[in-house]
Amino acid sequence: MTEIIVSFNPILIFAAVILTIMASYTALDLFTLIKSSERNKRFLFLSGTFSLGIGIWIMNFIGMVAININASGSYNIPLTLLSMIFGISFTGMAFNAVIGRQLKTGNLLAGSFFLTMAVLSIHVTGMFAIGMNVQFGSIVFLISTLIIFASFLFSLWMLFYSKSLSRHIWIKPLSALIISGAVVEGYFLLIRSSSFYSNGEISRGGDSPGTFLIFLVLFAAFLILSGLIASSTLMSKRLEASDTHLHDIQAALDESSIVAITDPKGIITYVNDKFVEISKYEEFELLGKDHNILNSGYHPPEFFHQLWKKIGSGEIWKGEIRNKAKDGSFYWVETTIVPFLNKKNKPYQYVSIRTDISALKTAEANLKNSLKEVNDYKFALDQSSIIAFTDEKGIITNVNERFCEISQYSREELIGQNHSLLNSNLHSKDFFKNLWKTIGSGEVWKGEIRNKAKDGSYYWVHTTIVPFMNANGKPYQYLAIRNDITERKKTEEVLHRQDKLAAVGQLAAGVAHEIRNPLTTMKGYTEFLQLDETNEERQEYLSIILDEIDRVNNIVEDFMVLAKPKAAELEERDIIPIIKNVISFLEFEARKRDVKIRFEYERDIIQIECDENRLKQVFLNFIKNGIEAMPDGGDITVRAAIINNQVQIAIQDTGVGIPQEKLKNIGEPFFTTKKNGNGLGLMVSFKIIESHNGKVFIESELNKGTTFNIVLPAKSA
Repeated sequence: MTEIIVSFNPILIFAAVILTIMASYTALDLFTLIKSSERNKRFLFLSGTFSLGIGIWIMNFIGMVAININASGSYNIPLTLLSMIFGISFTGMAFNAVIGRQLKTGNLLAGSFFLTMAVLSIHVTGMFAIGMNVQFGSIVFLISTLIIFASFLFSLWMLFYSKSLSRHIWIKPLSALIISGAVVEGYFLLIRSSSFYSNGEISRGGDSPGTFLIFLVLFAAFLILSGLIASSTLMSKRLEASDTHLHDIQAALDESSIVAITDPKGIITYVNDKFVEISKYEEFELLGKDHNILNSGYHPPEFFHQLWKKIGSGEIWKGEIRNKAKDGSFYWVETTIVPFLNKKNKPYQYVSIRTDISALKTAEANLKNSLKEVNDYKFALDQSSIIAFTDEKGIITNVNERFCEISQYSREELIGQNHSLLNSNLHSKDFFKNLWKTIGSGEVWKGEIRNKAKDGSYYWVHTTIVPFMNANGKPYQYLAIRNDITERKKTEEVLHRQDKLAAVGQLAAGVAHEIRNPLTTMKGYTEFLQLDETNEERQEYLSIILDEIDRVNNIVEDFMVLAKPKAAELEERDIIPIIKNVISFLEFEARKRDVKIRFEYERDIIQIECDENRLKQVFLNFIKNGIEAMPDGGDITVRAAIINNQVQIAIQDTGVGIPQEKLKNIGEPFFTTKKNGNGLGLMVSFKIIESHNGKVFIESELNKGTTFNIVLPAKSA
């Protein structure tokens, strides 16, 4: 075995270094494209791996060929190809450890290790490929390996690990030079740490080494240049696509938005056509100015201070701004200001993207005014009227406070119910049928309705029902506006009754005048005959005639009360014996009709001021009506008590009762529920009680009976 002394061919070494640098830069260029690529990541990785692997291999292989060997040499093609495969494989493993991963120190060390293995494997395999045996000096080899590893580690750290350095443009070419330097120095260090031996005479077959070398160099150069061209083509396509994308975005923004660009101090450097159009300034009037030229004075200084504070810190600002155009008109814009930051994280320009919302703000202001008007109307209605909303089926969906107040139901009790809850049974089914027919056809209904409150009392409302129509012309809800007319209805009832009383009074005055004169004559002659009559039987007949004349005279007196009420002659009397006297007078008739009369009283003496005869007439009338209301017999209970300094007398029967629709007419002239009644008895009775400063209340329920409640002022002790 003969030791071989080597020397270097500087031209080939120089060519090898240049090709290695080109391959390294191409590989790093392809690897960095992986971060921003969406579709070609695998192709870029394989291309970068192949490029750098060939670069490492070409340095070592051409370097070996460049050694001036004294003896002839041969080339082992399989080993040569194997060394190339080693280089590409270890390079792929190295960059697989550092690309597309959350980079850690272990990844960085692994990548550097695999690149070092690529250099070592290519060097050793390449030596054997040209028929050389290699022996390494342990210390020198170890130091050489560590230097190669450290060079690769530093290069990968700068390119992938260091955040502060990886942003710079020059970092990629510098890393390419460092990697190339690591490969070149690896070649020379490994040569210096090695001893080369050949096994006997080496014969060279095939083409001359010069020819083979030329073809090999041309092939490597072709591969590297192909990588550079592919990288450049990909970059060009990416830049072209990016430019097209940016152009499309700018065109879309220019068509849809108001765009302006300013420098860090807010000086306008660019405006689009829509900015010029809405501001009514020319472009040359805007460039070089700040946005104070558009200040409308609407926003306070603090507003803009906060705006500048936010975008100055690198944050995006969004908000609404009112600007002033050149002609003095105002317009509103929805604004987004995006700061663009330099390497020091300081804004170097701002892009403002605005949308005209003047119409929206005007509509918003109009809507606010409309809502205010609606609220004002609602407030006015709520204060003055009784309001209810129902759906198309009449189910109550909302009521105001006045509705709850007059109906005495809570809002929770009303919502979800229909108006049948308030039905007083006064109005017929046809009444409500016609009402629904009117509003169901989309017409407004107006009328007067008597409702029933929760406590059973009645109230009248003047009602207007307005249907709200949907797109199909069908009602989807109804608004009922009501006004309380209970007092008006009472007044109308009083006036109506007074009109009737006036008519009856006029009739009674004429009738009473025509009757009293004959009665006076009849009474006088009867009394005259009674003076001379000695026959007891005839004397009795004359007495009966006088009693009947007095009774007719009393009826005439009732007519006179209607015609011209006279002041009652009130005297202090005990009401208990007066009532007992009336009951005793009617007991015989009550027994004939199988009616029992009971008298209940809390005190033995209840003093009032009254006209005894007239009050007897009232009690007689009420009790007699009770007896006649029970044709099959029954009970009459008379109660007398003092409650709240008022004498309350209740005359209750168990008769047939009075229908609700007729109850309100009781006491009117000529209105009666009896077949043979004339309607004057109760009317006269009510007038007598009124002359005693009292009141009469009637309660009645069909088939259960009627109660006449008389309230008179008590005589204080």
